[in-house]
Amino acid sequence: MKIGIVKNRNTTLMKTVTLSVLITIALAAAFARASLGQNGAQRNSRARTVEQLAQPSPTPPKKEEEVTLNSDDVVRVETNLTTIFFTAADKQKRFISSLKREDVRVLEDGVPQDIFTFQPNSDLPLSLAILIDCSGSEERTLPEEKGAARSFLESVLRADKDEAAIVTFTGEVTLEQGLTGNIGRLRRAIDDVRFVPPSGYIGGGVVVGGTPPISGTQQTLAGSTAIWDAIWATSNELLSDSAEHTRRAIILLTDGEDTISQVRMQEAINRAVKAEALIYAIGIGDRYQYGIDEGALKKITEGTGGRAYFPRNERDLNEAFAQIQRDLRERYLIAYSSSNKNRDGSFRHVTIEIVNPDLRRENLKLNYRPGYFAKTITSEPSPTPKKP
Repeated sequence: MKIGIVKNRNTTLMKTVTLSVLITIALAAAFARASLGQNGAQRNSRARTVEQLAQPSPTPPKKEEEVTLNSDDVVRVETNLTTIFFTAADKQKRFISSLKREDVRVLEDGVPQDIFTFQPNSDLPLSLAILIDCSGSEERTLPEEKGAARSFLESVLRADKDEAAIVTFTGEVTLEQGLTGNIGRLRRAIDDVRFVPPSGYIGGGVVVGGTPPISGTQQTLAGSTAIWDAIWATSNELLSDSAEHTRRAIILLTDGEDTISQVRMQEAINRAVKAEALIYAIGIGDRYQYGIDEGALKKITEGTGGRAYFPRNERDLNEAFAQIQRDLRERYLIAYSSSNKNRDGSFRHVTIEIVNPDLRRENLKLNYRPGYFAKTITSEPSPTPKKP
């Protein structure tokens, strides 16, 4: 089975209708412009001809000195800066927003790097994906999750800069709303999220005829949970296409119990790292019947520089979203050009250290993704030989 995001039919239909309306308007405008153009063309043609003849010939530009780049030069020009976002907090978990460039140093695979940019409280746009587990273990808590997600988006999104998407998953991944800054569309998409029980489901995770259901692929998917597939597909198909200079993050609402994913957890982490996406996990579900896999959620968030939260009630849930909002807004941006110029696709370990002696004594907690994958040189396909 291919891993990917299935578009919600209502979302696709809305886009089709909108496109049809836009095409109709565009055609009408084109006909109107054509009609006006025909009437005015004859009147303006003589005037334009006289005006063009009266203008002096343009002075040819001076020939600039030509610079020839070899293949190695091209590689250096195309190399982008490596960007790392990080937060600093004290022992009371209060964010520290007063760090300066000289207070920190960056090492890549143990080698100190020259910091090109150090920017506190980076105001780059946000590209967020809210991933909501709609499997049976979330049936009881789903209304609370939806309410908290709505409040979070309403408070964190700036319509003129930020964008978010809504993705649901059971055994398959569904795009309920693509990336948009329209809070109304996002709110409606969240409102439409439902727990859809598999055939024979009678509540409490019990399916008549066996648990999980075994009466076909779709039944198995409806009664299963593919967390790692959802993260992999979202990172690969959604966030990787977002604007280049954005802060990307996945907000994952689940109990952490994966039952059917085709990819492994580490593969999902790697794909998120390649998309430069942080993962924030909110471990929520029916604790008494299913439990919460805190270990899995901590591992996947730490591997991307995010955080995991485990709320016990609705108040804790809202506080978790509030902390995520602060974490996103209080991040420092560090950019550097790696001293390792090899474009070999290898994983580069990144370490950020406090070097200010006074700050070192405070034992600040720094949170950031532990590395990145180097780019590779993509070979261009050989041209097809022409037929003689």
